Order: sequence, then C-alpha cells, then structure tokens
Amino acid sequence: MNDDAKDSPKLSFEQALARLEQLVAAIEQGEVTLEESIDKYAEGVELVKQCRAILDRAEKKIQLLGRGDDGQLEVTGELDEPCDDDG
Repeated sequence: MNDDAKDSPKLSFEQALARLEQLVAAIEQGEVTLEESIDKYAEGVELVKQCRAILDRAEKKIQLLGRGDDGQLEVTGELDEPCDDDG
C-alpha cells in the first residue's frame, strides 16, 4: 500500500479536501488499475482522518468561545492540547 499521505507534510483542510476530490475523480473515471484504486483509497482514508482532526480542533475552539456580559465573544476556557497554526 502507498504511505504517501502518512509521509507527506500535513496539509491544510482545504488542500486535503482538494486532494480527496482528485482521488475520487481518478477512481470514478475508471482509468486506474485496481491496485492504484486501492492505493488511492488508502490515501483518501488518511486524508479523511486528517480533515476530521482539523474539524475537531476547530469545533473545540468554537466551543470555547462564549458571550460575555456585554454580548461580545470572549474565550471561556482553554484547549486541552495546543493547536498548530498550519492546519
């Protein structure tokens, strides 16, 4: 199986989503071999995991935002784990 998704640097959410779209299109066109399809599928699974992790971190950030007495958004807690700024 192909380990490109595991070995490559982390992509932004948008980059990972674009790569997923490329993989799906290649598989749907049917112009790749079965083995290539399996490799692309495996890469896609890793990209989906990465996208879910990014979305989970974003959700945690949103949950930490609350409204203060003056109605303005303010941070109401701290993240359990630090988030990196690159995605």
